[in-house]
Amino acid sequence: MAETSASRIVITVLGKNRPGIVAAVTRVLAEANVDIRDITQSIVDNIFTMTLLADMAASALDFTQLQESLSATGQEVGVTVQVQREDVFNFMYRL
Repeated sequence: MAETSASRIVITVLGKNRPGIVAAVTRVLAEANVDIRDITQSIVDNIFTMTLLADMAASALDFTQLQESLSATGQEVGVTVQVQREDVFNFMYRL
Protein backbone atom coordinates (compact mmCIF):
# COMPACT_ATOMS: atom_id res chain seq x y z
CA MET A 1 0.00 0.00 0.00
CA ALA A 2 1.43 3.39 -0.95
CA GLU A 3 1.87 6.18 1.54
CA THR A 4 -1.01 8.64 1.55
CA SER A 5 -1.91 11.51 3.83
CA ALA A 6 -4.49 9.18 5.39
CA SER A 7 -1.77 6.73 6.40
CA ARG A 8 0.50 9.30 8.05
CA ILE A 9 0.18 9.80 11.78
CA VAL A 10 1.61 12.08 14.46
CA ILE A 11 2.52 10.49 17.80
CA THR A 12 3.26 12.62 20.86
CA VAL A 13 4.71 11.29 24.10
CA LEU A 14 4.87 13.24 27.37
CA GLY A 15 5.88 12.30 30.89
CA LYS A 16 8.56 12.15 33.54
CA ASN A 17 11.88 11.06 32.09
CA ARG A 18 13.09 7.52 32.68
CA PRO A 19 15.09 4.94 30.73
CA GLY A 20 13.23 2.88 28.13
CA ILE A 21 10.55 5.29 26.90
CA VAL A 22 11.88 5.56 23.33
CA ALA A 23 12.52 1.81 23.19
CA ALA A 24 9.01 0.94 24.39
CA VAL A 25 7.22 3.24 21.93
CA THR A 26 9.38 2.37 18.93
CA ARG A 27 9.12 -1.37 19.70
CA VAL A 28 5.32 -1.15 19.30
CA LEU A 29 5.77 0.67 15.99
CA ALA A 30 8.34 -1.84 14.71
CA GLU A 31 6.19 -4.83 15.65
CA ALA A 32 3.22 -3.24 13.84
CA ASN A 33 5.37 -2.49 10.74
CA VAL A 34 4.90 1.28 11.11
CA ASP A 35 7.58 3.35 9.36
CA ILE A 36 9.00 6.22 11.43
CA ARG A 37 9.62 9.17 9.11
CA ASP A 38 10.81 11.75 11.66
CA ILE A 39 11.44 11.72 15.39
CA THR A 40 12.40 14.43 17.87
CA GLN A 41 12.74 14.16 21.60
CA SER A 42 13.90 16.39 24.41
CA ILE A 43 14.15 16.45 28.16
CA VAL A 44 13.63 19.70 30.05
CA ASP A 45 13.65 19.69 33.86
CA ASN A 46 13.16 15.90 33.84
CA ILE A 47 10.07 16.17 31.59
CA PHE A 48 10.37 13.92 28.54
CA THR A 49 8.71 14.91 25.25
CA MET A 50 8.85 13.10 21.93
CA THR A 51 7.09 13.68 18.63
CA LEU A 52 7.11 11.15 15.82
CA LEU A 53 5.80 11.42 12.28
CA ALA A 54 5.12 7.94 10.97
CA ASP A 55 3.47 6.11 8.11
CA MET A 56 1.21 3.17 8.82
CA ALA A 57 0.37 2.20 5.22
CA ALA A 58 2.00 -1.22 5.71
CA SER A 59 0.91 -1.68 9.32
CA ALA A 60 -0.54 -4.93 10.56
CA LEU A 61 -2.79 -2.86 12.86
CA ASP A 62 -5.52 -0.41 12.01
CA PHE A 63 -5.45 3.13 13.47
CA THR A 64 -7.56 2.28 16.53
CA GLN A 65 -5.58 -0.86 17.34
CA LEU A 66 -2.30 1.05 17.07
CA GLN A 67 -3.68 3.86 19.23
CA GLU A 68 -4.75 1.37 21.92
CA SER A 69 -1.43 -0.49 21.82
CA LEU A 70 0.61 2.71 22.15
CA SER A 71 -1.63 4.01 24.94
CA ALA A 72 -1.23 0.76 26.90
CA THR A 73 2.53 0.81 26.39
CA GLY A 74 2.64 4.42 27.55
CA GLN A 75 0.81 3.48 30.74
CA GLU A 76 3.33 0.69 31.35
CA VAL A 77 6.28 3.12 31.20
CA GLY A 78 4.51 6.05 32.87
CA VAL A 79 3.95 8.43 29.94
CA THR A 80 1.00 9.70 27.95
CA VAL A 81 0.96 8.71 24.28
CA GLN A 82 -1.39 10.42 21.84
CA VAL A 83 -1.87 9.35 18.23
CA GLN A 84 -3.55 11.52 15.61
CA ARG A 85 -3.90 11.28 11.89
CA GLU A 86 -1.56 13.82 10.30
CA ASP A 87 -4.37 15.62 8.47
CA VAL A 88 -6.33 16.03 11.73
CA PHE A 89 -3.21 17.21 13.55
CA ASN A 90 -2.48 19.78 10.82
CA PHE A 91 -6.07 21.00 10.90
CA MET A 92 -6.03 21.42 14.68
CA TYR A 93 -2.70 23.26 14.75
CA ARG A 94 -2.91 25.35 11.60
CA LEU A 95 -1.73 28.93 11.88
